[in-house]
Amino acid sequence: MNKLLIVGTVAFDAIETPFGKTDKILGGAATYIGLASNFFNVDAAVVSVVGEDFPKEYLDLLESKGVNIEGIEIVKGGKTFFWSGKYHNDLNSRDTLVTELNVLADFNPVVPQAYKNSDVVLLGNLHPIVQSGVLNQMTEQPKLVVLDTMNFWMDCALPELLDVIKRVDVITINDEEARQLSGEYSLVKAAAKIHTMGPKYVVIKKGEHGALLFHKNEVFFAPALPLEEVFDPTGAGDTFAGGFAGYIAQSENISFDNLKNAIIYGSNLASFCVEKFGTERMENLDKKEVNVRLKQFKALTQFEIELEE
Repeated sequence: MNKLLIVGTVAFDAIETPFGKTDKILGGAATYIGLASNFFNVDAAVVSVVGEDFPKEYLDLLESKGVNIEGIEIVKGGKTFFWSGKYHNDLNSRDTLVTELNVLADFNPVVPQAYKNSDVVLLGNLHPIVQSGVLNQMTEQPKLVVLDTMNFWMDCALPELLDVIKRVDVITINDEEARQLSGEYSLVKAAAKIHTMGPKYVVIKKGEHGALLFHKNEVFFAPALPLEEVFDPTGAGDTFAGGFAGYIAQSENISFDNLKNAIIYGSNLASFCVEKFGTERMENLDKKEVNVRLKQFKALTQFEIELEE
């Protein structure tokens, strides 16, 4: 079984959307990625940090989904990273109300020995120095390194971010972040410029409008499935990344055509994530539902057309 190493936050979230609000619930990029990896035949492990206030039941949940938690450090007397946000009516924009780094402020990742030769490494949204620190611990060059980042690091740690971008094969960012990182408004030009920074593949997420995959002169677009109800977009991008990386780790095929499939698998899982608050939908999702929706994606994107000579 191929190994997938996941690096990111395991955290508390408090979320408010037009459909309701939550108190502190389970969140964090690595949590969503780990839950998504459950749908693939991979040996997944999470590297993260939590405080002594983090409930054992949440760690048990990850283990029950086949995620190795040996790399999750528990800081005695420490408090877990906490984020609170309020989404606007369109659910595409939000205001961050509270960010408490807590134990994340001094996080020094330690990759478990058994995962230092992982086939695929997914660097979830964290400080670029932490992401580089993980790559430095690998004993073998991974077959694929995927980096997820955000505009916050572009604002406050750009030199460090550019250093780690040089070392990855795939970068996943949203359209706004692609424009900021590249200085280009056209996403085609933005992707071309980001290619020159190091990554062979550029994935640009467009939320409810799908995702774009760029490789040299090739482009692929995957739509998002139109949904009747969207309750909470939190974690959708991380779930997408987890599905993308999980599929690649399982299939052992790193080609543009196979990355197209990975985009669809990631989009499919992300479409479930938004249907409930927090991780609730992903916790109770089964493979039969996933396969039914994959067929919907296929129907949405396939067509036949006769072209005149």
